Amino acid sequence: MNGDVDGIDWHGRYYHIDQILERPGPRTDPQFCPGEPVKNFLRTECKVLCIGAGGLGCEILSNLALSGFKDIHVIDMDTIDISNLNRQFLFRPADLGRPKAIVAADFVMQRVPGVKVTPYYGKIQDKDEAYYMQFHLIICGLDSVEARRWMNATLVNMVDPENQESLKPLIDGGTEGFKGQARVIFPTITSCYECSLDMLNKPTAFPICTIANTPRLPEHCIEWASVLEWPRVHKDEKMDTDNPEHIGWLYSVAAARAKEFNIEGVTWTLTQGVVKNIIPAIASTNAIIAASCCNEAFKIATSSAPYLDNYFMFIGTDGVYSYTFQHEKRADCPVCGQETHDMDISKEWTLERLIETLVERQDFQIKKPSLSTPSPIPPAKQQLYWQAPAQLEQETRPNLEKKVVDLVPDGGEITVTSASLPFSLSLRVKYV
Repeated sequence: MNGDVDGIDWHGRYYHIDQILERPGPRTDPQFCPGEPVKNFLRTECKVLCIGAGGLGCEILSNLALSGFKDIHVIDMDTIDISNLNRQFLFRPADLGRPKAIVAADFVMQRVPGVKVTPYYGKIQDKDEAYYMQFHLIICGLDSVEARRWMNATLVNMVDPENQESLKPLIDGGTEGFKGQARVIFPTITSCYECSLDMLNKPTAFPICTIANTPRLPEHCIEWASVLEWPRVHKDEKMDTDNPEHIGWLYSVAAARAKEFNIEGVTWTLTQGVVKNIIPAIASTNAIIAASCCNEAFKIATSSAPYLDNYFMFIGTDGVYSYTFQHEKRADCPVCGQETHDMDISKEWTLERLIETLVERQDFQIKKPSLSTPSPIPPAKQQLYWQAPAQLEQETRPNLEKKVVDLVPDGGEITVTSASLPFSLSLRVKYV
């Protein structure tokens, strides 16, 4: 039963949810006030942001709407592709090419009367802190590590100790095939997303000599097109993995390369998957993780039960296994730790070697770092190596061959930044 077209609640609509909200339970939070106040807050005041309207986001949006949340916002920058239809159930063949956020919002509002879903078709970076400040909690259903890191750092930076409303709970969900995780983050209080970077699987990397000279797999051809051919042909133009024209160019070049070496299997979908490090999604895993995320959102919004503290893992590869644990804060976390990271390096290391190490470090995961060091004279910092703009990169490129010890004194600090991240990493160099 869909209910009245005007969105008027019908008798018994919230019967099962009200069983939880009308009386306390044995594990209820002491602050829980059963009855009309908590029901009114959930249905008339609580404002939730869902980031992502893909496989996980579709499940999250429907769960939120059916759990009693009535003011939902959703952000997504993608459009609907035919490959989405096997698991992103809010979309239909007629929706191909349309923005995911808009289509998902329309579908949920039509299916669940009385729920308002406000879509935004664009990037999370388009919005400022004032936008995120309006929400009571935020749920991430993203497939991008960089977007998660940006959102996490933004919410941590928003926290004002004198303003309790500035602390926005973040619920992060993610899936990888038959594996998934959900976690609850209270910025500056619990461990943040950055604290757990070393738990991520390291992206598959192919030797340059293999992709350049002896490709054997379709992935080798795609890597050759993106790593070697794109910079050669397009010079200083940065490849945008979300731009269909860029993906199309990579696909055509990789397909030609594959034909030359009699390699089969280069497709548009595989090309997009390799350059964006996409792992195929499983609908059942999405459903489980989305349910966990929305369960935590309901508990936080109503205080009707203790929320997750703070990490839930699901593994469905061999049977069904789940595990919860408390992930601890990192004292040297560049986002919530606010401490300088000590790094021991050899006196023989060049600046280029240091940059390569930073890129390889699993707990840093910075793709194109720019390095600077404090200077006692204006300007306030001295560029050691800058990735962009092109003129500054060219000016600082000679430093790559110099030894770090000749550029930074023992115990000196280096500031590491990346254009894709809204925070800087502070390193204290010690020579060994």
